[in-house]
Amino acid sequence: MHSPTVESGDSKMKTVLAIETSSDSASIALWQGDALLASAAFASKRSLSADLFPALAQMLKDAPEVQAIVVGLGPGSYAGVRIGIAAALGLQAAWDCELVGIPSAAAMGTPLESYCVIGDARRGTWYYSEVSGGVCVNGPELLDSESELLERAAQFPNSLRCAEALPEAIRAQLAEVGAVESRVPEAAILAQLASMNLGITQRHDLEPIYLREPHITRPKA
Repeated sequence: MHSPTVESGDSKMKTVLAIETSSDSASIALWQGDALLASAAFASKRSLSADLFPALAQMLKDAPEVQAIVVGLGPGSYAGVRIGIAAALGLQAAWDCELVGIPSAAAMGTPLESYCVIGDARRGTWYYSEVSGGVCVNGPELLDSESELLERAAQFPNSLRCAEALPEAIRAQLAEVGAVESRVPEAAILAQLASMNLGITQRHDLEPIYLREPHITRPKA
């Protein structure tokens, strides 16, 4: 698990390209100074590679020179984040620009908001993160049980966000704590955070936030 590094600073007139591919709704964005120049969103399914690169080519066709690239690191779709990082690495090698990573949970609200992000990590586990001021101040971390998730969620009534549909049983239990808002991480928010030097946890050699070792199914002898 990666430990967040809290960084902050003033917005600069640099152009930032953001790539967010951790959820079922991928997005890219171009940000300069204090303004969003362009953004695009598309389904992040099996055809992510086929959709991402043409979208990037279209957005960058007449774009100003990019000084920094930011990628959403998850947690979420491991394959999706890997594809986003691979695209960023290719562009960074061509442009020789800055490359940074921010947990995707930080891109589910504005820098002025405080909220809790939860998600189904499969096999009876959950991921959890607390975000404030554009920074993951706690997590992302893995929770081993529903009871632990409910205990954590109770600390943030009416400030729960999730990028995916939760199982009906756990959603019903969470409803007793507070409403869960469906939100996906947005590349435009990532770009804004990077332009402000907020929430950055990785630089240069980026790795997805994966909270446990991959589960490998081996063939029978």
